[in-house]
Amino acid sequence: MKQKSVTIVVHKDRELESHQYRVPLWAFEMGKWTAAAIAVLVVLFFLFAGPITRNAVRAQLLDREVARLQRENSRVQQLAAALNRAEANYQELRQLLGVKAPPEKVVVTADLMRALPVLARAPRAPTRFEPDSATPLHWPLDVVGFVTRGQVRPGDPAESHPGIDIAVPAGTPVRAAGAGLVAQAATDPAYGLFVLLRHTGGYETMYGHASRLLVREGDSVASGQVVALSGSSGRSTAPHLHFEIRRAGKSLDPLTVVKQEN
Repeated sequence: MKQKSVTIVVHKDRELESHQYRVPLWAFEMGKWTAAAIAVLVVLFFLFAGPITRNAVRAQLLDREVARLQRENSRVQQLAAALNRAEANYQELRQLLGVKAPPEKVVVTADLMRALPVLARAPRAPTRFEPDSATPLHWPLDVVGFVTRGQVRPGDPAESHPGIDIAVPAGTPVRAAGAGLVAQAATDPAYGLFVLLRHTGGYETMYGHASRLLVREGDSVASGQVVALSGSSGRSTAPHLHFEIRRAGKSLDPLTVVKQEN
């Protein structure tokens, strides 16, 4: 019996002769089904390779996001530890100063109280202030206090801070560092209730974050007279006194002018 075959005729352009190729029918059928199987495999590969490739890319992106979140979580933990340390230091400072609760919000009125004499020394004790001393050379508090922040001049990497901050309990009497005239007794968004005294020799002193003002603008005050009570008004997180000394409009470091024992 003659084996069946498939004849493939190949004719090239501009040639008279044609070429014939005889392929057994079984080989032709096998080639046809093999080509079909390869085509199906190619289609299946692209159908499944697309999602696999997308998932691989997505996995890489997720890995990067996880790494970024881990870095941020590490920074958050560091900040939390720093805040915990700051809170512990703050609580220690509050205990040191005997502060039991934040001061109540102060309502500023136009009618400020005038200063009254306040005796803060024992009988027969030597006078720390000379009433007529106009130069601001005296410590403005009856207590030593704790200087929590010193002077930072403009241009320094830290935020400019023209005076010093002295941590004291709320309600501590604030005394004039020298005799002078009340140039201002008002409120400020940053320093809260404050008193600005003008002294002779071009000196000025400023007392900020008070809870109560005891003088008015235009009053004459003696050296050592109580002009305010300390507090936490304005931009402040705890009771303290902001104390500045200026001369000819230039800020001076109070610690170079006054001494705590004066």
